[in-house]
Amino acid sequence: MIYKIAKTELKTLFYSPIAWLILIVFTIQSSLSFMRVLDSSVTLQELGRALQGITHRVYSHHRIGLFTTIQQYLYLYIPLLTMGLMSKEISYGSIKLLYSSPIKNREIILGKYLAMLFYSLIIVGILFLYVLYGTFTIENMDLAPALTGLLGMFLLISAYAAIGLFMSSLTSYQVVAAIGTLAILSLLNMVGNLWQEIALVREITYWLSIRGRSNEFISGLICSEDVLYFLIVIALFLSLAIIRLNAHRQKTTFGKTFSKYAVAFFVALFLGYFSARPKLMIYHDSTRTKSNTLTENSQNILSQLNEKVTIKTYSNILDPYYYLGLPRGEMTDLRRFRQYLRFKPDMKLKYYRYYHATENPSLEKRFPNMTDRERMLEFSRVLRLDSAIFKSPEEIAKLEDLQPEGYRFVRTIITESGKKTFLRVFDDMEVTPSEAEISAAFKRLVMPLPQVAFLTGHGERSSGRLRDRDYNKFAQEKPFRYSLINQGFDFSDIELNQPVPQEIDILIISDLRSPLTPQEMELLENYIDRGGNLIVAGEPSSREYTNAILAKFEVEMLPGTVVRESENYAPDFMVGIPTKEAGEMIYWINTMVKKDYVLSMPSTAALKYNPNGPFSVMELFRAESEGNIWNETESTNFIDGHLTINPKAGEESLNDAPLVIALNRTINDKEQKIIVLGDADCISNGEIGMRRTGVSSMNYNFIMGAFYWLSDFEVPIDVRRPPSIDNKLNLTLSGITKARWSFVGVIPLLLLISYLTIWIRRRRH
Repeated sequence: MIYKIAKTELKTLFYSPIAWLILIVFTIQSSLSFMRVLDSSVTLQELGRALQGITHRVYSHHRIGLFTTIQQYLYLYIPLLTMGLMSKEISYGSIKLLYSSPIKNREIILGKYLAMLFYSLIIVGILFLYVLYGTFTIENMDLAPALTGLLGMFLLISAYAAIGLFMSSLTSYQVVAAIGTLAILSLLNMVGNLWQEIALVREITYWLSIRGRSNEFISGLICSEDVLYFLIVIALFLSLAIIRLNAHRQKTTFGKTFSKYAVAFFVALFLGYFSARPKLMIYHDSTRTKSNTLTENSQNILSQLNEKVTIKTYSNILDPYYYLGLPRGEMTDLRRFRQYLRFKPDMKLKYYRYYHATENPSLEKRFPNMTDRERMLEFSRVLRLDSAIFKSPEEIAKLEDLQPEGYRFVRTIITESGKKTFLRVFDDMEVTPSEAEISAAFKRLVMPLPQVAFLTGHGERSSGRLRDRDYNKFAQEKPFRYSLINQGFDFSDIELNQPVPQEIDILIISDLRSPLTPQEMELLENYIDRGGNLIVAGEPSSREYTNAILAKFEVEMLPGTVVRESENYAPDFMVGIPTKEAGEMIYWINTMVKKDYVLSMPSTAALKYNPNGPFSVMELFRAESEGNIWNETESTNFIDGHLTINPKAGEESLNDAPLVIALNRTINDKEQKIIVLGDADCISNGEIGMRRTGVSSMNYNFIMGAFYWLSDFEVPIDVRRPPSIDNKLNLTLSGITKARWSFVGVIPLLLLISYLTIWIRRRRH
């Protein structure tokens, strides 16, 4: 009976022009969206631009992808289809015939809905044509996530159809049914932002929201929560439609009908609540590169975390990043950790909000002559928040000492046994921590991480000072994403007045301003002889003191300063060109090789080494191979005057000369690793953030790569994924023109001819 009703409904639907008109308009609109992204991709390829992950770009890109674009206007079509499903039966009086027949109400509703599912399959079939076309034009297309996106589109349309069917059962006016459907869809899109400040209803309203429910399907991820959401919503509105027909047929009182509605609604919420429990979720990442899943390294870290974990978020309303910790953003914040909850479902998130003076100069301008509490109250008033949720400085101090963090937005990750680490936000465009920083924080809880020590006592570069020449930025600047403490390292400052502690893994000696004493040299040699790793960074001005250390490795800094002829920069400003061998050994440097980035090195010395010495040597960065480059030993004035090479003074051409080298050997059953730089400025505070016109430098990449190698590839966490292979379109500009005519013109025309054929044949009969 359900099948017969569906068949009858489909005949009625396709005998009318509305179904065909919707298909034609939908096809034209979808074709225009598809051709827009395909055209831009072909244009970029023809211009010589390298494309990566074309499947994602064409179908799933968050701004221009086909499925992303389509879901934004899909809700406009469904009310036009569903508005007459039951309304016309009520309006024409044919509903009485159905009531008088031995047909059950659920058969009527399910039959009508089955017809809508068939129509939904036709819409998805049209979308499949674009996917099919992609399999012929995208080389090595990643088909699985595109099909997953189609599944998401089908479930979304099916949910819209169930809602439309229910609204159609409420009224005899089709226009009212259409408007009512649009109203419900709008409400379901907005409800996720309603009452998020109220803890009791936050999860309910967030779960009810249909907005973005198909996004994960579009990105290639199938999650049981999203699948069950659509199934529950479909079942809910079909149940409501059946209850409505029963009430209409049996003349049930409003109170009894409303109670049935309420029961159906609360059952749906109950099922939805359990479907959203992390422990009950099932995932399938259909992408070839598993882009929706934690990398294997991150999964391994979580697998070693056998204790329950709590992430405590501390949000200061007077901090510039206060918005990350507002109550209305808790559910969104939870999704930031969704990939981790997949593998650690017992992880809990807690939130603490407070007010405290912090580095935020704009507050004094916006709210002058106010106390911190008065500013908090003003924020609460404007943001419509209950000021009682913000703890005072005294109250928050009892929970956590946030003074070392400057009272910025910060999280603590705490295990049951009391192990704790901080997870920060950063002063960059991304702000929130990525997988690398989150996994590094978790790694601190499960294993000892590399200890880095900075040698002090001889005028070396400081790990704590903020001067341009010092190393605070990459060592311990907390708002800097790539600082050692945010990437999984611990650091300390040491003097050579006693043996280097056994727990030190990497020792940094940078720009000695005075020589090591014999006793200090002996302690350093003991560290080297036991296999300790080193970074030795010199400067032309401190060459003598640095060479005393490098002599043990049969390496030396050549006399003078490397200079070059340059119209725009000082002669002693050099750029280090990464070597191919360095890129093969350290992937961070490989990025520099592929993208033609360089290491900016103001005032550097060239290095000389014995290739047959006790260490294997690899050149990481060399001087440029073109241009006039030499070691200047006579002049130290690099601002005035004209420099020329003087072979009589021992000056020689240094094209391709090594500026940074890596040494390694096996000693005491471990691999010892050492990096030597002819310039200490290239990793300084000032140089990391320096931008020069015409110089594409990426010094922080070298720093990360160097410590990645020195830590035996432990940290920073390697979160790379396999490279995409769908990077080429087998399509030309002329091919795009043909495709545009086919999709925008031919297919809609065929649909129109199909409708006219059916209409003419029906007229004849």
